[in-house]
Amino acid sequence: MNNSLKNFIFFNSSRHRLRQENMDFAASIPNGALVLDAGAGSQPYRDLLGHTKYESADFEAVDKNYVRSTYICDLKDIPVEDERFDYILFNQVMEHLPEPGRVLRELNRVIKPGGKIIYTGPLFYEEHEIPYDFFRYTQFGLRKLFTEEGFEIDRLDWLEGYFGTSAYQLNRMALYLPVKPSNIARGIKGYILAPILLLVKVFGMIFSIFFHRLELELKYTQKGYPKNYVAILVKKK
Repeated sequence: MNNSLKNFIFFNSSRHRLRQENMDFAASIPNGALVLDAGAGSQPYRDLLGHTKYESADFEAVDKNYVRSTYICDLKDIPVEDERFDYILFNQVMEHLPEPGRVLRELNRVIKPGGKIIYTGPLFYEEHEIPYDFFRYTQFGLRKLFTEEGFEIDRLDWLEGYFGTSAYQLNRMALYLPVKPSNIARGIKGYILAPILLLVKVFGMIFSIFFHRLELELKYTQKGYPKNYVAILVKKK
């Protein structure tokens, strides 16, 4: 499979939306501002922040690839002084926190008054980074958490539209539906259903690609639900 075909098949509209949101956030940050990437992992957005002073924090305890953090720590206890940072990136982290309120309180402590945070996190996503996967958040849960910990919500929006959510659901069907008869049903029923599920898997992959591409044409938010939310938070002055 050549690279262009592979990129077309495995294209993920949610990652596209996620990077675009972080690009826009990074572009709003003045030159020389001090930025914390909280729960930075592999630091996928560091390349957008070359005009800033970049620091990162992560506990680096999950079995995945990390780029060495400035601070290896629990995010509810970041070893810096009060009001150190001008801006914070907080991407795809909060679902992994057993005490999200305490972490938000800590982020409020380390950011300057008027400082901004970009938050992104899933509403609809499979369990991952096990066993450190604890919560999923509705927009109402997010509003409650953010306001209780001293932030004003400048913006709270769907990260991707329902086309992107549908693409993800179809992709998971293509990956996870069983096709081995004994995994479907007992006896002859399993053999009857196996080719049907195989066909569903094929169509799931095809339509997943279709909906991922459609997501880029239109962010449909009139009905359905997002896969993720995005928020811009401001520390109250």
